[in-house]
Amino acid sequence: MKKAGIQSSSSQLPISPSVGFGPQPDLVSSRGGAPARQQLPFSVIGSLNGVHMFGQNLEVQLSSAKTEDTTVVWKSFHDSITLIVLSSEEGSSELRLERLLQMVFGAMVLLVGLEELTNIRNVERLKKELRASYRLIDSFLGDSELIGDLTQCVDCVVPPEGSLLQEALSGFAEAAGTAFVSLVVSGRVVAATESWWRLGMPEAVLLPWLVGSLSPQAARDYPVYLPHGSPTVPHRLLTLTLLPGLELCLLCGPRPPLSQLDAQLLERWWQPLLDPLRACLPLGSRALPAGFPLHTDILGLLLLHLELKRCLFTVEPSGDKEPSSEQRRRLFRSFYTLVTATHFAPEPGQPEEKAEEVVHRAQVPRACYLVLGAEEPGTGWRLVALQLGPRRLLLLLSAQSPTHGLRGLATHTLHALTPLL
Repeated sequence: MKKAGIQSSSSQLPISPSVGFGPQPDLVSSRGGAPARQQLPFSVIGSLNGVHMFGQNLEVQLSSAKTEDTTVVWKSFHDSITLIVLSSEEGSSELRLERLLQMVFGAMVLLVGLEELTNIRNVERLKKELRASYRLIDSFLGDSELIGDLTQCVDCVVPPEGSLLQEALSGFAEAAGTAFVSLVVSGRVVAATESWWRLGMPEAVLLPWLVGSLSPQAARDYPVYLPHGSPTVPHRLLTLTLLPGLELCLLCGPRPPLSQLDAQLLERWWQPLLDPLRACLPLGSRALPAGFPLHTDILGLLLLHLELKRCLFTVEPSGDKEPSSEQRRRLFRSFYTLVTATHFAPEPGQPEEKAEEVVHRAQVPRACYLVLGAEEPGTGWRLVALQLGPRRLLLLLSAQSPTHGLRGLATHTLHALTPLL
């Protein structure tokens, strides 16, 4: 798979996180010791920034461009930072790259604060501060098992005893003195308080993603800004490891101190639930409880609740069959981008459509499907998308699944999943 890169410009400010390996776009890196795969020549970086600035001076907004094998997307934030992404990945789209840039800037605000990015007093100091965001940005560029960066919905899992965990979480939040508490496994939210679910975008996606990207620690006290809710005043993200891979996350102000969340408080609320907590660990990649009935043709699914901004995503079903998990994730990302950009109505919170686009969408489809590979019977994987109300379901199906039954299978699966999300 071909490479790609991201650059940033603001007062000649180069943003240079490390390169991520895999099929996703890679950040062009110039920082010492980074395992860079390719460094764009400075002349190319300067030209990309220069042509964008030239357009701005003529009151022309340059947002994207394409060559034979590369897509380039520019995006400016607060008239201060311009991010540029280049991708030679097959099937790369403007929608996908634009959302990547939104996540990258969100990560920068999350860990540095908006004031530092919009009122730059010292470029070298800012470059040092931005190193804190490298690991998080790198995680957007690798072969992540999460998909919230693209869907802009929070990656969730469905625990087998969710009501018990939810009750304990609410009681613990009251005892700890904060309304914002969640339980996170491998970057996915298991349960959360009502206040946590009311967090805006992109922090609702970024916070669990950040926790999943950090090296394991028993406890953390991490300063964060909320790009939507509090971009200039920092909060504290406290994390406590209940089991390896399963962390309790609290978002709070100056109080409570981390020392107040002692072992006795944790044991009081979580020791009685040790078995339900252990049952959450395999959900990191599976998302659904063990034994949940799925049709044998299903190789993966993505369920989105577009109003709640939550999603369930797994490529675990029939994991012993082709394609590989990595290929399945790639297929879902490409198919989601296709149906979102060309078939279904705009998602809640997206920019308003132009008049001609509204006319074009007068007849909005409810379902679509795609057959990959040869068209002979019994060959080619199937991808099907179905939207009913606020829910959108994408399925990857085996070649044995007949095309005339795709909509019926998707409808049945969506009805089965509806009580979960």
